[in-house]
Amino acid sequence: MGMDPNTGGEGSPTVWVEEGSADLVLQGEEAEALLKDMIGSTEWVSGHARGIPAHERVIRIPARMVPILREACDVAERETVR
Repeated sequence: MGMDPNTGGEGSPTVWVEEGSADLVLQGEEAEALLKDMIGSTEWVSGHARGIPAHERVIRIPARMVPILREACDVAERETVR
């Protein structure tokens, strides 16, 4: 779908829509320890276990990529309606 327009293309935060499943795939910087600690210790959704499972990562996607994410969500939604 697109990558962070403010990077040089090497290791850039990027958003894809996977063909077939229409899943969103995100690449970004791993969140720093303080943010991961805050997220891991907060109950964001009632009944959801606290903590970050070992198989998951918290990543940071720049706010300037919101239009790319919005477009990716639209594409994924259209793909799942078919």
